[in-house]
This record gives sequence, C-alpha cells and structure tokens, in this order.
Amino acid sequence: MKGLFISLLFLLVPKVCFSQSASIDRKVYLDSTWSETTSENYKYYRIVKDYYSEKDLYVINDYYKSGVLQMEGTSKTKDGNSKEGEFTFYYENGYKKAVTHYVKSSPNGKCAEWYENGNKKLEGEYIEDEKTFFGTLKVVQFWNSKNEQTVIDGNGDYEEVSEFFFASGKVKEGYKDGLWQGSDQKMGYTFSENYENQKLISGVSVDSDKVSRNYKVVEIRPVPKKGYEDFYKHVSKKFKIPNMPKGVGGKIFLKFIVDKEGQIINPEIIKGIGYGADEEALRVVSSYTNFAPGEIRGIKVRCTFSLPIAIQPME
Repeated sequence: MKGLFISLLFLLVPKVCFSQSASIDRKVYLDSTWSETTSENYKYYRIVKDYYSEKDLYVINDYYKSGVLQMEGTSKTKDGNSKEGEFTFYYENGYKKAVTHYVKSSPNGKCAEWYENGNKKLEGEYIEDEKTFFGTLKVVQFWNSKNEQTVIDGNGDYEEVSEFFFASGKVKEGYKDGLWQGSDQKMGYTFSENYENQKLISGVSVDSDKVSRNYKVVEIRPVPKKGYEDFYKHVSKKFKIPNMPKGVGGKIFLKFIVDKEGQIINPEIIKGIGYGADEEALRVVSSYTNFAPGEIRGIKVRCTFSLPIAIQPME
C-alpha cells in the first residue's frame, strides 16, 4: 500500500521560475528580481548542469547578461532553490564579491566579502538561528569603502550596505552593540535598534506613512499558528493518493507563498510525478489556512517556501 511522507524541512527561497530547454543542461532567463522572463528582457541567466539527471547536488551557475559569471554553487534541488555548500559571488567586472557557506539554504559558517575594486571588506561567520531567515552574522574583521579597517578582532564600527539597505553602529566581540540606525529603501522604512549582550533589546521602525512599529526580533519566519506538526498532519490526512501503476512513486517538490495575511497563495509544482498526485499536492497545501505571516522589523512580509512530499510506491 502506498504511503505518504512529508519532509519536515521548510526552506526560504527566492522567487524564481524556470523555462524549458532541450539540452542536458538547462538555461533560464531571469529579470532584475530573479523571476523568469523572456530572452528579450533578461538581466541574468542561469545554467543548471545535468538538469535531467537525478543527483544529490546540482551545479548552479548564474551569469550577468554580458556572460560574466555572477554566482556558482550547488543545490539539493535542480531548480537551484535549495543552496547547500560553498557559494561564490562575483561583480560584473570579474572581481570576487563574496564567499558564503550554506546549510539548508541558509548562510552557515565562515564568510568573506570584497568591494568592487577588489579590496577586502569583511571576514565573519554566520551563526545558525532558527528564528531568523539568514542566521546571525558574527563580524571578525571589517574594512570600510576607504580601505580603513574599522573592526579589528570583532570590535569597532561596522556598516551594513547593499543596493537598497544601509545600517551602521558598533560591534563588540563580533556582535552588534549599543545603538544601531538604518533604512531600507526597497521596503520604505527607517529604524533604530538597541543591542546589549549580543541581543536585540528593542527596536522601532517607521514606514513611509509615518506608522511606527515596536519589535524585539528583527526577522520572524511565517509559521503555522498551531505548529508545524499541525500542518504536516493536515497534509497527511487530507492527501488522497490517486491510483498509480505499481512501482510508481517519488518526491513531489512544490513551492508556495505565505502572504502578509498568512494565507498560502500561488502554489506551484517544481518537480512532479504525474498521475494526478501533483494536482492533489497543490489542492491539499492550498487548503491550509492557519499560518502566521512573516515579519521584518515589525512589518509583515510575503515569504516563499518549498516543500517536498514523498509518495511511497506500491509494492
């Protein structure tokens, strides 16, 4: 008799879709948000090595439109959304941008960063934290854009800078300490936070409508209100295994979004097994309506998850 097994691992993943390719490797055109687009409107493209082979790890290479390598690493799933192992990122001028180690799609372990001119920027380590999206960064050494080392052996002035985000403050023994202030232009908010003994004591964010929100955790993952066990039981109980030929089974990989209201929307099959099982997986997951939404600095956000469901073949 067939059985249903649900992997207990949820992975936060970027929203990326994939196009068809006739070659053994798969090429995907991506826009500036890393979503699938056409060959006429892409900014990046991705090559998945040996896409049509069954492997434990798939080699994933992303490229700028110019053909310069942007990222190289490995993924447990052939869509590239389950990072595992060391990833190296590059600027379009060819200089190395960052080296980060991933475990279960989250940064974990030693990391390093460089500026676009090749100067060293950061030496640090990501510490696993189940409550956050990306773990906690422990800063060991840091150089500012003027090539001045402002953090030495975990102590000094540190800046977090990306295309839309900026924050600055002090670190002590590698962790944020005292007053930190910053802004996120993409999400449209400013914030002020106080840290003590390696922990966030309090924070307040102010959005573009001047609405302020107090928080004590920077990032909160979406979670089932009654716990993950309730969600797993729901899928196991409601999943009606269709009639399939003897010996047919395998894993169904799907992804979905938990929106700002905690609803599951846009479920999509990444890899299916056919025979009606894929459609049933979409139906069952969509029918669960008891998630608490994710938050960043007190602001509710949409998050994308992937979920494998394993169908045991009939003997």
